[in-house]
Amino acid sequence: MKITVLKNGPLLVSEACTVLDAETGEEIAVAKAPFALCRCGHSVNKPFCDGAHGKQGFEGACAKQGG
Repeated sequence: MKITVLKNGPLLVSEACTVLDAETGEEIAVAKAPFALCRCGHSVNKPFCDGAHGKQGFEGACAKQGG
C-alpha cells in the first residue's frame, strides 16, 4: 500500500485497507480503492475527502519541514 500526501489536498491511499475511528475503534467502510482521506477538516464526508479543500483554500505541507 502507498499513501501519497497531495500538495494542498488529501492523503491518497492506493489500496484497500482498514480505516478505524480513533474514538470508537470501529471500522469505517471503504467503498473502493484508491480513495482520499481529508486533511483540511472541511469535508462533510469525513474522514474521506470531498474536494472541500479547494473551496477553502487549504494549504498543506507535503514534506517534512526543518529538522
